[in-house]
Amino acid sequence: MQVRGLLLLLALILLAATAEAGKNKKEKTKKDGSECEDWRWGPCVPNSKDCGLGYREGTCKDETKKLKCKIPCNWKKKFGADCKYKFESWGGCSTQTGMKTRSGVLKKALYNAQCEEIVYVTKPCSSKIKSKSKGQS
Repeated sequence: MQVRGLLLLLALILLAATAEAGKNKKEKTKKDGSECEDWRWGPCVPNSKDCGLGYREGTCKDETKKLKCKIPCNWKKKFGADCKYKFESWGGCSTQTGMKTRSGVLKKALYNAQCEEIVYVTKPCSSKIKSKSKGQS
């Protein structure tokens, strides 16, 4: 009976300590937060080369902040890493240019980035000739 009471008391102490730790964490995030609501964010600047981990600087009135960010190494440099587009399927191959084209419509602009509404991309046509599948004769 005493063991059960002791375990119950330990469980209550542990629960109270956990709740207090959570409260302190919430208070800390409120202190670090800013009252400013009109943040202007710059582009993500990689730490080295042109992709990978980096930081983004923001300003609001007389405050500045830096946020960690990441630029994927396969991003479309022409559009910027903060502009997200929905692309349609590739068009047919142009015999005049030997290129395929497709367009993308702006889906999301992150951190108030200046993005074009519609973008166009091209790539060389494939020189491979697709063969029929093995099941057909």
